[in-house]
Amino acid sequence: MPTYVTLSNFTEQGIRSAKDTLKRAEAFKELAKNYHVTVKDIYWTQGRYDIVTISEASDEMAATALALTLGGMGNLRTETLRAFSAEDMKTIISKMS
Repeated sequence: MPTYVTLSNFTEQGIRSAKDTLKRAEAFKELAKNYHVTVKDIYWTQGRYDIVTISEASDEMAATALALTLGGMGNLRTETLRAFSAEDMKTIISKMS
């Protein structure tokens, strides 16, 4: 399954209710299952991003639908990156000319 790294920042709404972030994270994990996305890890970070999420999705459309749904809730702005494992890179490199 494709792996995704999502970089998130709290919106003004999200930071006002930051005390609920753990509850929202658990709800997000449950929501993700409806989209055939497995949340592997969630980290709260210091610096440019507030939260980093690692997930696996059945396909890009599922990952995108979940990200749009999450953004629509108004607590986070997200940037999602497709991640490739070493095994994926072996396949990619083998296709290079």
